[in-house]
Amino acid sequence: MTLAPRTVIDGGLGSYLESLGHDLSGRLWSARILRDHPDAVVDVHRDYFAAGAAIAITSSYQLSFEGLASVGIDSQEGFALLERSVALAAQARDELRPDGLVAASVGPYGAALADGSEYRGDYDLDRAGLRAWHAARLEALLAAEPDLLAIETIPSRDEAGALIDLLRGTGASAWLSFTTDGGRLRTGESLEDAFRDAEASDEIIAVGVNCCHPDEVDLALAAARRSTGKAVVAYPNSGEMWNAVTRRWEGTAALPDGLVERWLASGATAIGGCCRVGPEEIRGIAAVVAG
Repeated sequence: MTLAPRTVIDGGLGSYLESLGHDLSGRLWSARILRDHPDAVVDVHRDYFAAGAAIAITSSYQLSFEGLASVGIDSQEGFALLERSVALAAQARDELRPDGLVAASVGPYGAALADGSEYRGDYDLDRAGLRAWHAARLEALLAAEPDLLAIETIPSRDEAGALIDLLRGTGASAWLSFTTDGGRLRTGESLEDAFRDAEASDEIIAVGVNCCHPDEVDLALAAARRSTGKAVVAYPNSGEMWNAVTRRWEGTAALPDGLVERWLASGATAIGGCCRVGPEEIRGIAAVVAG
C-alpha cells in the first residue's frame, strides 16, 4: 500500500485520555484504559475521526507481554488486548470514516520500561535482543490485521534495524518514525542514515518523526529529501517537553500558524500530532490539509 498525499493522522491518545480525567499512572499507562474501559478508547478514536483524521493509531503503544506479566496479566490475555486495540480503532473508523486506516502502534522497548529511555536510547539490549523482544508483540499485532503498522518513537538505528529485520518477508505495510533532538536520533546517530536503513525495505512505506518538538519536523523533512524517496510522516508533540523524572509536561505549546503549510510544501505526506495534541489541534491541521 501507499500513503495518499495530504493525509491527516490523529493526535495523542494517552494525553487526550488523561485530559478527559482518566488516570494513566502505573506501568500500563493507556493500556490500563484499554483493558478496563475500552469504551473510552473507542470514544477517543471517534473524536479524532470526527475532527478530520484519516488514520487512527491504536492504543497498543506501551503494551508488551513483559509489562503485562509484571501486573499479573498472562500472555493469552495480552494477545487479546493487542487484538482489542486494533478492533476498537476499526470500530470507530467503520462508524465515522469508512475510508480511513487503522495503524497498529508499535512503540519502542523504552516505552515498556516506563523509565524515559525511549528519549535516550540507552538500552540494555543489542539489535538481536531487541529483535527477540519485539517479535511476539509484532506477530500478535499483525494477526489482528490492521491496515498498517505505526512503528513509532524509535530512538536508535539498532531498534529500527531490529524491526526492519522482523518485517522482512511478512508482506505487511508500516511506517517507521523516529524521536529526534536537534535533527538527530536520541542516541545522537544520523537521522539521514536511519532513513537510508529503511530504503531497501519493501514493508516500510514511509519514514518520519514523532514525539518530538515541532521544530524537529523541518529538520526531518530536509533529511528525508536528502536520503529517501519514501513518503514522510510527521506528528510531533505540542511543543511541551516531558520530564521523565517528575513525570510531568513542562514548557509551552508551540504550534504557530503556517507550520502545516510549510511542512506540506517541504514534502510531508501525512501530518498529525503526538503528545498533548488533541482533537481541536487535529481539526486545525485537517482544515489546512484540505486546503
